[in-house]
Amino acid sequence: MLPKSIAGKLLVWRLRHVRPRQFILALSILVGIGSGLVAVVLKNTLYYTNYFLTNGFSYHGVSYLFLAFPVIGIILTVLFVRYVVKDNISHGVSKVLYAISKNNSHIKPHNTYSSLIGCTLTLGFGGSVGPEAPIVLAGSAIGSNLARLFRLDYKTTTMLVGCGAAGAIAGIFEAPIAGAVFALEILMLDLTINTLIPLLITTVTASLVAFLLMGNEVLFSFTLTNAFIIRHIPFYILLGIFTGLTSVFFIRGSIAIESLLKKLPIALRIGTAGLFLAMLIFTYPSLFGEGYTILKEVINGHSEIIGNSNLFGTLKHNNWSFLLIIFGLILMKVVAMALTQGSGGIGGTFAPAIFVGAICGFFFATLVNSVFGINISPANFALVGMAGVMAGVMHAPLTAIFLIAEITGGYQLLTPLIMVSAIAYLTSHFFENHSIYTRQLAARKELITHDKDKAVLSFMSPRQLIETNFATVDPKATLGELVKVVASASRNIFPVVDRSGIFYGIVMLDDIRQIMFDQSIYDVTFVKDLLFIPDYSINPDDSMETVIQLFQQSDRYNLPVVQDGKYIGFISRANVFSQYRVMLKKISED
Repeated sequence: MLPKSIAGKLLVWRLRHVRPRQFILALSILVGIGSGLVAVVLKNTLYYTNYFLTNGFSYHGVSYLFLAFPVIGIILTVLFVRYVVKDNISHGVSKVLYAISKNNSHIKPHNTYSSLIGCTLTLGFGGSVGPEAPIVLAGSAIGSNLARLFRLDYKTTTMLVGCGAAGAIAGIFEAPIAGAVFALEILMLDLTINTLIPLLITTVTASLVAFLLMGNEVLFSFTLTNAFIIRHIPFYILLGIFTGLTSVFFIRGSIAIESLLKKLPIALRIGTAGLFLAMLIFTYPSLFGEGYTILKEVINGHSEIIGNSNLFGTLKHNNWSFLLIIFGLILMKVVAMALTQGSGGIGGTFAPAIFVGAICGFFFATLVNSVFGINISPANFALVGMAGVMAGVMHAPLTAIFLIAEITGGYQLLTPLIMVSAIAYLTSHFFENHSIYTRQLAARKELITHDKDKAVLSFMSPRQLIETNFATVDPKATLGELVKVVASASRNIFPVVDRSGIFYGIVMLDDIRQIMFDQSIYDVTFVKDLLFIPDYSINPDDSMETVIQLFQQSDRYNLPVVQDGKYIGFISRANVFSQYRVMLKKISED
């Protein structure tokens, strides 16, 4: 962040010379440049770290260093996070969603670089995760901190956070449309022109920065050689169901393994996860790293490199043992990813989802060719399978469709991509209401970005809505004394409160209207005989959702606020509605 004096001068200059709309567009360009540079930096650090460590190694015969490197990387990552960062930087996309939901879209400045270093240590040393989530967190942090520098409101800050996330995806894959769709679909930004234009500017800028600095060197790309054949549609439908079910295993399996690991002490956690991860990589060397290099080889027909040749021998296509080995890789990739993340490694699920999807498609095509004796394209099914698992795991079918379409350099597979992504999403959603990014946040009730009503209510507090201009009356007071209070009161509800503040109930003006002019009973009728105890009351620490439910259940226009038996005030239905409208305008596009 800039020093306060410089930031103050920039703020004054901006307010005097730049219109708000122009300023937002300028910031979207800056976020695009920043997120594009972040993508380039991480690509290079990962490449050179991995090259330095593994130069000369072969996937055909596993070196025992292959087994040690991921564990060393996890240990270095844990030390970096614990003693340098001193903050949780894992699960980048989920952290962005949490920031939008619960932290006014504020992301700490260190996230612009700390997640990149952590990912380099984890993934560069062979951890079985992906680099996309750390880049998304870094890009979002750039947008968030630029917005905070210029003291922008929540709505604009959230949009720039989305721009950073979109720019990160666009930069790392050079896929601007997929980047913009990712922000709209995963972060659930409002789909309006005011949001869409900055998103597109950011993603195009990030893609251009990445292209100018690295050319066509993206994380994963593939050129289609086989056209879509319409008579293969039934097989694509089955692939959609298969990838959808695989997505359910991906979500549940990874969360279950991480939850088990978190129960262990840190040293035992790293040791246990490291041992199992080493065993998996020894069996399947293709689990080393994010796996994009292996995917290219598999899609191009060199699938023999997926397993340890010392264990499996020379792998031959179209036999059942080969199919079992391929299917085992699908399952073990999810386990390897969860072990890496659960033990303290920094990385994302984006690349593992692509990897699992590609192997699913390749496995399915090979199985169909073996059983039915036909010749469907394993490469096409692998590419479409990527979209299927991405759609099912992330609950983002549009992102999956456009990303695969863009990284293959065309839209020849658009029809099967749409078909498989939609079916996979529906299949996954049938079993899992939330994506891998939102499942745990939703369980902790920390997710509001996907529910506009909850988003509005989260910015409201019962304490801010309490009204205290109600005249109180003692329970021992007579009717005559109550009438004197009524004469000078501005409200028609009278809370009954003793000298120590204990709340006894309320007296309604309508309930005493018939007797309040009968002076003969003024001294023999007491307030304690006229009050009634309301069925519902509000605690000032209640959530706004609870307050809304109490109003709906009671059907009253005012509810008392009571804490530890003591009267505090009232909250009115009208005040809640008025504040709701103010907050709705604050966080939503006009």
